Amino acid sequence: MARLKLPSNSKVESGKTHRAPPGATNVRRFIVYRWAPDEGSNPRTDSFEVDLDECGPMVLDALIRIKNEVDSTLTFRRSCREGVCGSCSMNIDGVNSLACTTPIRAVKGAVKIFPLPHLPVVKDLVPDMKRFYAQYASIKPWMRAVTPPPPDRERLQSPEDRDRLDGLYECILCACCSTSCPSYWWNGDRYLGPAALLQAYRWISDSRDETSGERLDDLEDPFRLYRCHTIMNCTRACPKGLNPAKAIAEIKKMMVVRQL
Repeated sequence: MARLKLPSNSKVESGKTHRAPPGATNVRRFIVYRWAPDEGSNPRTDSFEVDLDECGPMVLDALIRIKNEVDSTLTFRRSCREGVCGSCSMNIDGVNSLACTTPIRAVKGAVKIFPLPHLPVVKDLVPDMKRFYAQYASIKPWMRAVTPPPPDRERLQSPEDRDRLDGLYECILCACCSTSCPSYWWNGDRYLGPAALLQAYRWISDSRDETSGERLDDLEDPFRLYRCHTIMNCTRACPKGLNPAKAIAEIKKMMVVRQL
């Protein structure tokens, strides 16, 4: 049996413990991944005891309280706080989630918070998303048409054609799906991943776009598309309830149909 050993500088160590204020009775413990490249030390997990009577109900509320009241060096992304922007995606209790829409009460025991898996870490809970965004840009996520637009109106589509985009356009690019996919872990440099492919299908399905064949040509590759093995982790992880696995399957089906 093969035995794998992590490099010594990548092992996660136990870090600091921050106790709740005296007199706090409704306390939850948050175990948070910490790493800063300029410190030259191993990553660690710090433990924070938070008085929930003085904190909002969501995991993001606890992180903001920790940053504001306990340790201002804690680093994470956040913006809308309404599950729309995707900024606060992270791994919470072993599940890729949005911190702003994950209730603290939904997690049993200590709340363990780590950055999204299998992405380089910039600092603490902030992953490096450059490759993810580059893959999204590679599918050309905008409408492309050959014919000139009508001179007196927008490019229109029927209500039925518009309905075909439901479940596709709502993606917020949080990367929860892609970073939960084993195929993306091992082939992320060549496999586009569930998020980018979901968006590719969104534009292939748009009746106003006139380059569906060209878009399919761009995806006809053993790695860009076909590394998907329908494990379904992406669909389970999506905080918006979308189904990237189905979108990928539909692209594969279109590849077959156009060969017939």
